[in-house]
Parts: sequence; structure tokens; C-alpha cells
Amino acid sequence: MDNKDSCIHVFNTHQAAEGAILALSRAGFNMKMLSLVGKGYHSEENPVGFYTSEDKIKSWGGIGAFWGSIWGLLLGPAVFFLPGLGLMAMAGPVVAALVGALEGAVVVGGASALGAALTQIGVPKDQVIKYESALKVDNYILIVHGSADEKERARSLLADLKA
Repeated sequence: MDNKDSCIHVFNTHQAAEGAILALSRAGFNMKMLSLVGKGYHSEENPVGFYTSEDKIKSWGGIGAFWGSIWGLLLGPAVFFLPGLGLMAMAGPVVAALVGALEGAVVVGGASALGAALTQIGVPKDQVIKYESALKVDNYILIVHGSADEKERARSLLADLKA
């Protein structure tokens, strides 16, 4: 599920999202150019919090095996409670966009903070609701950032995975 200006895919399970990230990694994609957003509670444990220290994740409470392994690959992991969406775990450039939206009061016109962040990173406004709806039903969104060529290469690789 993506459009020509951005490369965003929706996955129904964390296993599918993780498989896509690992496939992109094996294909040589820069992991700092990927963002992943999803609910933060797909385990028997409930996330309580985390912080980074010396480029390592430190946590209290459980974050679950999936997020723990993904956070080791992607840039800037975070957990936020977002009204209307609940507890969301995320990593990648989308985190900085979300923090910017929250700190800069970019949230306008009824858009959520996540919607504003998605718009800031180039997601067309008419597509934001689709991705927020996917997150509400516990899907994961994977965003590939980068040049048009990199996005096209990722689009092709991810299409092959789904086939």
C-alpha cells in the first residue's frame, strides 16, 4: 500500500513488518532511512518506558521481543501515548517529525500529531487518514525515506515479498 511520492507499506502482523525490514537490510538499505510505527503492546508484557544511553536501549517494564529487536536496527526508537491511537511504538525519521509536530504545535485543522508528522515527511494529506486507520486496527506502517530511486527499489523489493 504505497503511492508514487512515498514508499509506505502496511503490514497486518509484526512478523511481516520485521520480515520486510530484514529483507531491506539484506538488500543493503540504510536502516536509518526506515521508519516503523505500530502499537506498542504486542506481547504479554506492557511497555512502561525506555531511554537510550550510549546508543543502547535501556528499559523498565517489557517492550516485547519484536520491538526490542527492531529497535536494535532502526534509528531513534520511542514510545508515545497518542490520543485516538493509544500507545504507539515507533522508530526512524518519523520520530523526529512527531517530536517536531508536538513541540512546534504543528497540529492544525483537526489533524492528529501523528498525522501532522506524516504530512511533514511527505505523506499526502489525503493518505494520512488511511495510515492512521491502519494503525488503529493494530497494523504496522513501514516508511522508506530517501531518493526516488531508493523508494522505487524498496517498492519493488517489498512487492516481491508480498507475491
